[in-house]
Amino acid sequence: MAGSALDTISADEARARLVDQLLAGGRIASPAVEQAFRRVPRHLFAPDDVSIDAAYADDVIVTKRGPDGRATSSISAPWLQAMMLHAAHLRPGAHVLEVGSGGYNAALIAEVVGPHGTVTSIDIDPDVTAHARAALDTAGYPHVEVATADAETGWPAATPYDAVIVTVEASDLPPAWLDQLAPDGTLVVPLRMRGNKRCLTLTRETDHLIAIDSIVCGFVPMQGTASHPVTRHALLGEEVTLRIDDPDTRALNLDALPTALSGPQIVAWSAVTIPPATSFDSLHLWLASQPLPYGQLAVDRDRAADLEPQNWVACPALLTDDSITYLTIRRLDDTAWQFGTRGYGPHAAPLTQHLLDLIAEWDRHHRTTPGPHIAVYPNGTVPPPTDQPRLVVTRRHSTTTITWTTSRSRA
Repeated sequence: MAGSALDTISADEARARLVDQLLAGGRIASPAVEQAFRRVPRHLFAPDDVSIDAAYADDVIVTKRGPDGRATSSISAPWLQAMMLHAAHLRPGAHVLEVGSGGYNAALIAEVVGPHGTVTSIDIDPDVTAHARAALDTAGYPHVEVATADAETGWPAATPYDAVIVTVEASDLPPAWLDQLAPDGTLVVPLRMRGNKRCLTLTRETDHLIAIDSIVCGFVPMQGTASHPVTRHALLGEEVTLRIDDPDTRALNLDALPTALSGPQIVAWSAVTIPPATSFDSLHLWLASQPLPYGQLAVDRDRAADLEPQNWVACPALLTDDSITYLTIRRLDDTAWQFGTRGYGPHAAPLTQHLLDLIAEWDRHHRTTPGPHIAVYPNGTVPPPTDQPRLVVTRRHSTTTITWTTSRSRA
């Protein structure tokens, strides 16, 4: 239970302030979701050392870390929870499965579905479910069911579910989620596609699912049978690491990349600029959609600032066995930033030029569109052919396609 003598505001005041911020930012889209946020005491689900101010900040609260210090459980940022609740199309009386527990989000769901609805929240970690159970009871939600279970199996006891809301990062869709989802149900899941994470709102269309909404997001990775971790390669100690989420790229011999990064660089700038504070998330997914070895650089800003990646945590990079090029950006003036590339290694020149060409193509054909068409095909179904650029992500249980169109046709 959060709170301390240093708090400058009461929990009720902090909760009201948070809801007002979410409304002003357009994050809350329905009266039912607004009322849920006004009623559920978020501080009761936070660790004891979290202040009231922090408990009601529009930010993530880490509730458990692993031996390596990385978060294994958290309370998601309220803005994202609000948007996911709206995306799930919840209604009074709905039956909902939450995959990834913590208690707070389950309580929000319970408020929206009301006394005639049901909420089941599962997590593989018994510490997490024990905390969720205790916090839900304290906050006044004893009717929310909490169970310790592997995400791979879902929770068949209360099927079918009108919505399955996943609050951990997934890379695949286990068959149980689809089997337990009602035919007209909604699946909301943070899906990782070649390292890029999008919270997708999925609905059925004949033999597959289509994304009707997509939000850039970040969640703690799934644990258990359904986990599919990325591989990390230390290129310059822990100062520069490369994350790989691609079987083809994993087959590369990356031993030469540390030497390449320590050598001369090629810096080239595109003609593509963007105004300050403007989203360009589709560029990352576009670069990941190319049929080339691909990874994401994570760079320690304090110890390797000279590399200047566009994103210090997950910067798109194109690769060969001995060369690498990645996205960079610079400020031209108060009205524009310019995209460019930085390349290293024997094949840096053609690799860098290719990245410049891809930036230009994104600018011409995809920058102002709604984004790619994302579909998920369970095993036993086959994506239709297309002549449009497409990323195909094949996992154990499903295949995800990210198709980029330059016309109104949607593959």
